[in-house]
Amino acid sequence: MLDFSNTEIAFRAKNKKDLRRAYWLFKVVSFPWIVRFGKRITPWLIKLHFPITGLIKKTIFKQFCGGETIDECEACTTALGEFKIGTILDYSVEGKTSDEDFEHTTQVIISTIKKASESKHIPFAVFKVTGIGRFDLLEVASENRPVREPRTVQEIEGIKARFVRICDAAAEQGVRLFVDAEETWIQPVLDAWTWEMMRLHNKERAIIYNTVQMYRHDRLAFLKEQGNRAKEAGIIYGVKLVRGAYMEKERARAEALGYPSPIQADKASTDRDYNEALKYIVSERAHFAVCAGSHNEESSLLLAEWMAMQHIAANEERFYFAQLLGMSDHISYNLANQGYNVAKYVPFGPVKEVLPYLLRRADENTSVAGQTGRELRLIKSEIKRRKTINKKA
Repeated sequence: MLDFSNTEIAFRAKNKKDLRRAYWLFKVVSFPWIVRFGKRITPWLIKLHFPITGLIKKTIFKQFCGGETIDECEACTTALGEFKIGTILDYSVEGKTSDEDFEHTTQVIISTIKKASESKHIPFAVFKVTGIGRFDLLEVASENRPVREPRTVQEIEGIKARFVRICDAAAEQGVRLFVDAEETWIQPVLDAWTWEMMRLHNKERAIIYNTVQMYRHDRLAFLKEQGNRAKEAGIIYGVKLVRGAYMEKERARAEALGYPSPIQADKASTDRDYNEALKYIVSERAHFAVCAGSHNEESSLLLAEWMAMQHIAANEERFYFAQLLGMSDHISYNLANQGYNVAKYVPFGPVKEVLPYLLRRADENTSVAGQTGRELRLIKSEIKRRKTINKKA
């Protein structure tokens, strides 16, 4: 029986030093003013060549990242694999703007696909389309109007060519590939390109997965529409289901430009639609493959329960759970211990270049209600449990 309160299983891979580092890290990010100050000053300190990279690598980087290169992630991949948890290598370098950088990122992503094809511990690859093309061009491509400027057309075609190369590489290697969701005003072209690749590669099993953010109030209807399209096309619709990552930005833009916010009115609405989406996918499982990307205990338990009710095996290939490295180990390790398919997102890249990702992780842990408190409570419980055992010994 699933028991997410079992800290012995949750932290079985962590020694005393690991637990102490995690405890103090989450303790620090529990103070919003420290996170806000860190977000402002850290990039400046790095620009001024202040020697803080080593400190970052030993603390927040070590908690949330696997290494600076694919090879450096090997130790993390192996350690997770020992507990039947897969690795999703996520090249988390952001903010690039040149075609040279975009081509480099494309090559790195294809390298992660190759690595996944060679490893029994890497069930998926993943990429963000803004990592291989300019945001403003994706925004133009998402607008419901023809693009007439020849140079713009050529540049958008260049992004799509990189997109197709990555998807084709995944299909050739038989590696399942997540296309990450992004802001609503560039999502239309991502959905369209991903659908094209699904129709090409998802005929026998799900290779290409779209990402659906359920904090958008239109996504439950979208998911059901995609399910119907998949039935008609005779393909398997791969979906990574998440709550979402751009809420504050989305609401601010909607208010500034005077259009209705695409975001749910409250968290309860997001939770409701997320769970309804899982239930729909289970009911239409002949046409879906899903990775439930969630740190929410209720959603994880519901999916496990619905799978059992429909006699879906815990290790059924089409059903996966996923969490971020360094977070919600009580969900990941307890699910894996019960035989469910589980994977951790393992970000990697040079410390300085993944800093925006790391600062966002710290910010999210501060802003998500109860997240940091839950992590601290579980870690303290495990430290106390180990002390009690040592005293008895």
